[in-house]
Amino acid sequence: MLKQHLQFKLSQKLSPQQIQLMKLIQLPIQSFEQQILREIEENPALASGKEKEDNQDEFSNSEEDRGDVIEADDIDIDAYLSDDEIPEYRLRSQNYSADDEDKHVPYAAGISFHQQLMAQLDTFTFNEEEYRIAAFLVGSIDSSGYIRRELIDIVDDLAFTENIYTNEEEVRKILDDVQQLDPPGVGALDLQDCLLIQLNRKAQSTAVDHAILLIKDLFDAFSKKHFSKIKQRLNIDDEALKAAMSEVEKLNPKPGATYGSNTKINAHIVPDFTIQLIDGQLTLMLNGRNAPELHVSSEYRNMLSGYKEATQKNKEQQKAVQFIKQKLDAARWFIDAIKQRQNTLHQTMKTIMDFQEEYFLTGDEQKLKPMILKDIADRIGMDISTVSRVANSKYVDTPYGTKLVKWFFSEGITNSAGEDISTIEVKKVLGDVINAEEKSSPLTDEQLMKIMNDKGYPIARRTVAKYREMIGAPVARLRKEL
Repeated sequence: MLKQHLQFKLSQKLSPQQIQLMKLIQLPIQSFEQQILREIEENPALASGKEKEDNQDEFSNSEEDRGDVIEADDIDIDAYLSDDEIPEYRLRSQNYSADDEDKHVPYAAGISFHQQLMAQLDTFTFNEEEYRIAAFLVGSIDSSGYIRRELIDIVDDLAFTENIYTNEEEVRKILDDVQQLDPPGVGALDLQDCLLIQLNRKAQSTAVDHAILLIKDLFDAFSKKHFSKIKQRLNIDDEALKAAMSEVEKLNPKPGATYGSNTKINAHIVPDFTIQLIDGQLTLMLNGRNAPELHVSSEYRNMLSGYKEATQKNKEQQKAVQFIKQKLDAARWFIDAIKQRQNTLHQTMKTIMDFQEEYFLTGDEQKLKPMILKDIADRIGMDISTVSRVANSKYVDTPYGTKLVKWFFSEGITNSAGEDISTIEVKKVLGDVINAEEKSSPLTDEQLMKIMNDKGYPIARRTVAKYREMIGAPVARLRKEL
């Protein structure tokens, strides 16, 4: 049986403006600047740069009717043209650095990795079909320099896409030629193949011969560092094995990545904040690129002025003024959102700086306090998700290097003295212990746990394994050296 009933329900929904503000807060500088350019392109009422002196009569921040239906006669045009106050966003605060003009990143020009390989094909003697197969193989090489496909699949692709009917043996023959291209190792089918290609192009010597046998016949034992098995199979001593491994260590496991990096835009980080230590005092500055100069286009204000002064107002003019009001509202909100973003970023980072003051004064990672998102959110009176958006995508330039803001957040444990310490400190101490171990007999996780406990860090073996992986240290067997 169907029944009707009333139900009262209280729920919270974010407005489109609030959602867009959250997205603005999350953006790093480069993406933020791109968003501003898109907004200026989409909204002709929004302009960037400094205003002319005669445009100081910005519209005020008075509230307007924001209903779906806008009647032109109901619009208080004077509210958009008044000069009774300077809008709050024009009062620029002095908490950002003076690098507003540093917006262009130089990059190296050059041809791409694949273009360089294709140019080398011209030095080989191929017939037309062989050249097309070779070009297809070069096109299948990824950015690391590998062809990560089975040859039989490439044979099928040549038939379907290039109308070339060949066989695996012919493709293998042409691949041998492709693998002669520079850098050495390019066109390999896997890591073992890549290393062998490079070793075969080295000058012949006893160490190189041993290295070739090592990779060709004992690759699995080599990857697992079963040194005793390798010495027995190759009938060599420790010194000969060290010489062979030294030859392998000189090889490049990703030949394409190194060769192609010269033509890429240089990777760099633009910090959102700068923390300086001057005469024992910490100062925080927000990057000036987070506070661009935006204003409402004078042309749109003049349009409203023209409508106000017109003696006769037809429907077309009314539609125009409705459009203008919508664009002015959007421009006004976007400018206000940028100011809110600026204030949120500065307030959040200032609170983090105060919380971790001991670290910023000394640079000693053992001075870092356990800090979670809730600690900062409670202090600034904002939602945890807002702090997370700032921490996950922003960088801060400190006297001790440029760091991602979320790096300062960590859980805490209690040491043997009953003090709360950051897990960052625990991982640093664990890394120091691993670096100081005897490499011929690396410490197991069980041994590491006992050492850490003796140092006053009561953590379990499972926690040791987790932190070891987080600092990029492999298991004991793979840390072993001769």
